[in-house]
Amino acid sequence: MKATIWHNPACGTSRKTLAILQETPGVDLTVVEYLVTPPSAEKLAQLYRDAGITPQQGLRLRGTDAEERCLPEAGDAEVLAAMAAEPKLIERPLVETDKGVRLCRPQDKVLEIL
Repeated sequence: MKATIWHNPACGTSRKTLAILQETPGVDLTVVEYLVTPPSAEKLAQLYRDAGITPQQGLRLRGTDAEERCLPEAGDAEVLAAMAAEPKLIERPLVETDKGVRLCRPQDKVLEIL
């Protein structure tokens, strides 16, 4: 099974999710450090759609200025554009497999798509 994780190595939850993926037999894993290689607004829209959440639900509030910028109340296009321009606004980790996409907070959510 192919799996892609949008990963932040500084994040404990992201590291734990990555470990689950690495320890799962048969997973062909791609690791994208999204702060270095951010996804496009279009890719983020697809990931959130496939995860069944809104871009606002995928917005990282802690350690960002998202609330000051009123992003939680903004429209999808504005939130996605902000995330693509400033990837620190993306809540992590996102994992995509053939079975779907999950925002893996907590990290055990990844098991739903393995």
